[in-house]
Amino acid sequence: MRILALDLGKKRIGCALSDPLGITAQPLTHVKRTSIARDLDELRRIVEANEVTLIVMGMPYDSSGNVGIAGEYTKKFAEKIKVALNLPVEFQDERFSTVAVERVLIDGGVSRAKRKGVVDKQAAAYILQGYLDARATHHE
Repeated sequence: MRILALDLGKKRIGCALSDPLGITAQPLTHVKRTSIARDLDELRRIVEANEVTLIVMGMPYDSSGNVGIAGEYTKKFAEKIKVALNLPVEFQDERFSTVAVERVLIDGGVSRAKRKGVVDKQAAAYILQGYLDARATHHE
């Protein structure tokens, strides 16, 4: 069983994948956004190539914990994924994921140009690891 995490952005969708046991998250790639149909086709290719059984999407709650405009867009995109890929979609709080990843990359001396290419998939991995850790805690 593999889980694919998505960090949905306007220009890119960051993707991360769990190991087969669902313990660790690894950054995978990013999908450059073009159209919803093409985005879904690219996600389908990733899902099929990696035998994904569940998708976790980062939910951009606002600072009060409410679902705002970006969260509503994420929910609508998740519905399209459910229909197109016939997979369940769950949500994980993504607040501060990009900020946390940016800090790690900056502290690691990664240039701004290189950060742009990896931050989306790293944020997806951060979201997925949070989901996996929370799930492990609930199963103990």
